[in-house]
Amino acid sequence: MSESKKNSPSVRFVEVDSEYAGQRIDNFLMRHLKGVPKSYIYRILRKGEVRVNKGRVKAPYKIQAGDLVRIPPVRTDRSEAPPRPSEQLRTILEQAVVYEDERLMVLNKPSGMAVHGGSGVSSGIIEALRVIRPDERHLELVHRLDRETSGCLMISKRRSSLRMLHELIRENRVDKRYLALLAGSWRKGARVVDMPLKKNTLQGGERVVRVDAEGKPAETRYKRLQRFKEATLVEVELITGRTHQIRVHSAWLGSPVLGDSKYGEDAANRRFREMGLKRLFLHAHQVSFRWPGESRDLMLSAPLPQDLTALLDELKIKDEV
Repeated sequence: MSESKKNSPSVRFVEVDSEYAGQRIDNFLMRHLKGVPKSYIYRILRKGEVRVNKGRVKAPYKIQAGDLVRIPPVRTDRSEAPPRPSEQLRTILEQAVVYEDERLMVLNKPSGMAVHGGSGVSSGIIEALRVIRPDERHLELVHRLDRETSGCLMISKRRSSLRMLHELIRENRVDKRYLALLAGSWRKGARVVDMPLKKNTLQGGERVVRVDAEGKPAETRYKRLQRFKEATLVEVELITGRTHQIRVHSAWLGSPVLGDSKYGEDAANRRFREMGLKRLFLHAHQVSFRWPGESRDLMLSAPLPQDLTALLDELKIKDEV
């Protein structure tokens, strides 16, 4: 990245090098404004004080080579270092690695852990990994998982691999499969939901997603794996990757994901909580894709957590009685 001669002591203009193409603008700013609280960075983005090529952008915007980024005057506290992960968190993250090579790291993300800071969370997995592995200078999230969802989380280790993976995702050449336990017993073996989804914000600031004809196209494919008396274990294939897509489409079907406090059924959640389900039963169990130039797919998987496996075993026993 190079700084333009337009710079003054108050406002900076930074031109983006090709090496950093594909990075989110909020992550770009966090790297440039060390010591500035994340809440402040999101605030200056919302207020339009950060401009890219003279235009306003939102936090998810991905910068491109040649973009000119206007960074407003910010008082930086250089003494404020990133929060250091506890030894327990270090151990959890290192043990969560299910695959790693020179381009990519894949974690079996624990449920309840945010993938990045923001929205009331000071830091997440990506910030912790950057502290734990200071020599890995280009760690970036390839995609996101809801905080309560567990399973395969891809993290790129090079700018070039991030760009490649984002291109594969845009071209729908990354196959992502989830395991979900849904309320109710399905008779049909497979279902496809292609209802559009739209984000909404409630008065309290809570973000929810609804099926809405004015929303963005969304497609989810379900394959029944096992029927129980009160629930169905399914494999879910995401054709699109909208926010809360599996959870909202499942609720629209009338079979919400068990353990879902936002879109689920209170009565069903209570019954399964008594059986030991303390979390959302949604797990990203497999991801596969083919690197450009390679002759075969790379297929990666994350085993179902022990608490979810134990619940399935209990359901099998109950159904046999």
